[in-house]
Amino acid sequence: MSAAQDPILLSVAEMYRADALAIDGGVAGITLMEAAGKACADAICGHWDLTATLILCGPGNNGGDGFVIARLLAERGWPVTLALLGDVDKLTGDAAVAAAGWRGEIVAMTPDRVQPGMLVVDAVFGAGLQRPVTGTPAAMFAAIAAHGNPVMAVDVPSGVHGDSGAVLGTAPQAELTVTFFRRKPGHLLYPGRRHCGKVICADIGTPLQVLEDIAPQTTINRPGLWRPEFPRRAPEDHKYTHGHAVVAGGGLACTGATRLAAYAALRMGSGLVTVAAPADAFQVYAASLTAVMCRKISTLDRFSELISDRRLNAFLLGPGMGVNEPGRQKVLAALATGRAVLLDADALTAFADDPEILFAAIAGDAVLTPTVLTPHEGEFARLFPDLDMQTQDKLSRARAAAARSGAVIVLKGADTVIAAPDGRAAISDNAPAWLATAGSGDVLAGFIIGLMAQGMSAFMAACAGVWCHGAAAQHVGRGLIAEDLAPAMPFVFAQLAREWQ
Repeated sequence: MSAAQDPILLSVAEMYRADALAIDGGVAGITLMEAAGKACADAICGHWDLTATLILCGPGNNGGDGFVIARLLAERGWPVTLALLGDVDKLTGDAAVAAAGWRGEIVAMTPDRVQPGMLVVDAVFGAGLQRPVTGTPAAMFAAIAAHGNPVMAVDVPSGVHGDSGAVLGTAPQAELTVTFFRRKPGHLLYPGRRHCGKVICADIGTPLQVLEDIAPQTTINRPGLWRPEFPRRAPEDHKYTHGHAVVAGGGLACTGATRLAAYAALRMGSGLVTVAAPADAFQVYAASLTAVMCRKISTLDRFSELISDRRLNAFLLGPGMGVNEPGRQKVLAALATGRAVLLDADALTAFADDPEILFAAIAGDAVLTPTVLTPHEGEFARLFPDLDMQTQDKLSRARAAAARSGAVIVLKGADTVIAAPDGRAAISDNAPAWLATAGSGDVLAGFIIGLMAQGMSAFMAACAGVWCHGAAAQHVGRGLIAEDLAPAMPFVFAQLAREWQ
């Protein structure tokens, strides 16, 4: 699989290790740098017409890439100005070798070098930057923003951290970013993703064998990840061979969330779906549900009796449930079955005062955990108040939460992260902005529990459900409301069938 197609993500440390392993294996560092520079020059020539270009070079290997880009563009007839941060005599290693190959003028990096209409190549800082961007680079980026110059970034826009996507002080807004070998989490996590623009991942000759030594555990959420577990229907199958999901119903004022989730589970392929409806809302559910079944559940004992039936193999609690003690007890009863459980919304907030009770009840195996939690940022903060989004990146927080809780965590948002207790994680990048609408999270919960009911493992079901959620929204388009998502699933299934032929 090519670098552009491979969904594997490497952390900054893993990328440094990949480079080191490649060099130890006989690939010269300057060879990698030349290939990186050529990939950037090719991308520039393919994206823009010949134009005056300002190349900003930093004092490290990113700057070395910039020197290669400058040389190659000049050889192709591009008018190039190269501005260096620091003294060329202080460059070391491969960056010094690359600088020696540049025969043009080297000017100081000052904001007045930025002129309207110029293409700017950002080769100042790399993905592992640890300090805020200040001083001359910050002034350069302010000038670029003021003039509205198009920017091509080498690896990541300077100031964007490759692991977290955090912007350290400031960063330019790139129209195009060219990275190498494999993408990094920061290319997908906001706000870094916004600063990267279009991302091209180029093969620069790093041997694929290095991935075996690194054993990365982070990936972009793509169908190839979960295809082996995705449910398929054999001609002799029937509804009882594809699971029976139960959705705990909300009260009279909150039936909509439950119904959205229940129909989503059915549309995702769960053979049967039953809503466990509280007595005060039973008539609403009974009158409005068709293919979804409805059971009147007036007490905790009745709920426990219902879920004791082992034919019911997946339970969704939370949408419209209410934050109350009966709801907490239903959650604990469902977890005690050891079967597939997804907790969303009120089922999470109900344990905000003492989340350790919830985590103790989950008791998930690191690989075989049957439990998924699907919090948005507010719900996440209630369960994991010490995992502060202001000081820790989204990927790290989701991983830490999964390890602590024993559950698969789906930390929702435009850059949804799915993390398992064993360290595996996937980042989704296919959610359109119009998914931010009331009820869409309830549909997502239904999609995932529908897949769990059909036998998918918790992590794979969560990844597949999140991807399908985004794909359905893309199919519907702008103007989407939550009710549109489940009916779009046949089109998503057709898309997958075409891709998997």
